Amino acid sequence: MMTVQEALRKLTELQEKLRAYRHATSLIYYDGVTTAPRGTAANRGQTLSILSGIEYELMTGRETVEILDTLSAHPERLDEKTARIVYLMSKDLKEMAKIPQEEYVAYQTLLVQADDVWHRAKEENDYAAFEPILAQIVDTHIRFAGYIAPDKHPYDHWLNQYEGGLTMEKCDAFFAALRERIVPLLKKIAAVPQVDDSILRQHFPEEGQRKLSDYFMEVLQLPRDHCGIATTEHPFTIDFSKYDVRITTHYYENDFASSMFSVVHEGGHALYELGVADEDAYNELGSGVSMGIHESQSRFYENLIGRSRGFIELIFPKLCEIFPEQFAGRTPEELYRAVNRVEPSLIRIEADELTYALHIMVRYEIERKLMNRELTTKDLPAEWNRLYKEYLGVDVPDDTHGCLQDSHWSGGSIGYFPSYALGSAYGAQLIEKMRETVDVDKTVASGDLAPINAWLHDHIWQYGRLYEPSDLFEKAVDAKFDPAYFTDYLEKKLSEIYGI
Repeated sequence: MMTVQEALRKLTELQEKLRAYRHATSLIYYDGVTTAPRGTAANRGQTLSILSGIEYELMTGRETVEILDTLSAHPERLDEKTARIVYLMSKDLKEMAKIPQEEYVAYQTLLVQADDVWHRAKEENDYAAFEPILAQIVDTHIRFAGYIAPDKHPYDHWLNQYEGGLTMEKCDAFFAALRERIVPLLKKIAAVPQVDDSILRQHFPEEGQRKLSDYFMEVLQLPRDHCGIATTEHPFTIDFSKYDVRITTHYYENDFASSMFSVVHEGGHALYELGVADEDAYNELGSGVSMGIHESQSRFYENLIGRSRGFIELIFPKLCEIFPEQFAGRTPEELYRAVNRVEPSLIRIEADELTYALHIMVRYEIERKLMNRELTTKDLPAEWNRLYKEYLGVDVPDDTHGCLQDSHWSGGSIGYFPSYALGSAYGAQLIEKMRETVDVDKTVASGDLAPINAWLHDHIWQYGRLYEPSDLFEKAVDAKFDPAYFTDYLEKKLSEIYGI
């Protein structure tokens, strides 16, 4: 039998080895969606199938089982962090071991193919090319959920994977609470004159937008020696460790705000990953605890900070410096009102704060129906278009601007979307707690976000995966989660902007 001391040493070695393989697979993925030539997906798939097979064997191998069993049998010998690591790895091992290795490896290969096909399908408005692969992804998710948690509804299993403890029942209650306040507020706004956003509808050359991206990263205090930026079809953040985090954006020359808020949003994700404790850089605690908490950070910076009057006044001189013709004779107040304009739209990542949750509700209902076998992937576009008309009152012109707009399903992220709405609501409650000790408005106006970053580091970032999401959140705000903080924030802000 392995001794506890030997098991502790081997646990450290195992985590470092797993981190190395995940680093390699993540780099290959990152290359594939940023700079790799279009015809290279098959090569990546071949490599990733081998690496994922090795990771599977590492996670489920006899020695790993012995390490975790030895340590689980002696909880009194483990400190808080080691005990949490053993719990997380034991959970992952038990779940992974229930999936046949050949199916696990085949699924990783499928996702490489899916990402490649999705990019082409979106570009060419060709959902029919993507549909067969999406059908395989959905089938795999239902099958894997059956292996891992046969007593659970498949969608409850996947919701829980992205936000520990989340279920359809909790989602239904959460979205109902949002809908009760959002829909009446949206009707009030629709009845008054619309905000002028012509300041955004000009030509903004990509070169200038790239300079802005560097500036926004500087304002957020992202360390450029540990955080890079690239362009991709759908902006995302990826962490290789707390010492190497990459964000991406895209540039539309007729809408600089799209990239601006992508950079600030992804910057929030990056700050979280960069802020975990140094000692956890290469272990199982060294990343964000859940996607709901992660999105609370990205949506916090994108909206609560990035769309605040103080932030717009802070960045306006830089906008005038880079785009002097476009902002000549304009004011920060015009820009503030423009970036907070409320108008139902087609594209989720460019939606305003109020209607954004409706975009998430569409995806939640579709995923739930897919997992229930109430909806087939062949019928998905029609259902998407129907829900967009019902919830947002907009007509979807094509699948590129409809069900192909997001990259999540091609990456197998079924169950992720509710995290965005949860994150928005988490953020509103976090900032109210922060205001008890930090003068947020004065801090933003000063241009030095260090006090805000420090508060989030102390209450969220440093802990990584040490606590369950709900425990971490409640510890940070000293209260239970209450979505009313979010709807109160929206009503107060938008009532002032629209004079209602």
